[in-house]
Amino acid sequence: MNRNTGTRRYIVLASILFVAALMAAPSLASAQMREFSGRIDKISKGKMIVDNRQGDKVSFVPIETTEVEGQEKTSWDDLKKGDWVTVSWKFVDKPRKAYKIIVLPPKEDD
Repeated sequence: MNRNTGTRRYIVLASILFVAALMAAPSLASAQMREFSGRIDKISKGKMIVDNRQGDKVSFVPIETTEVEGQEKTSWDDLKKGDWVTVSWKFVDKPRKAYKIIVLPPKEDD
């Protein structure tokens, strides 16, 4: 094998890997979605703090497209301190943005 053949093979292989990485990019973005569940400790128009009662308190901010569902609540303004929620957010967001909030039934020990 001469040097030009090896170089061409390297370029073809690199191109194939590059295209494969581009095609996988959308699925990588969705893989970064996380969920955090707990009770709302504090909430205002611009921020919510959720306490999982295991020592973790995490804050979230609303965005224009934040979805809220469950327990007859449909918007950020319907949420209140003490509500149990699961918040979907993206790992890369700083601050954490609440993309979807599912309001859960109250826990037995409340």
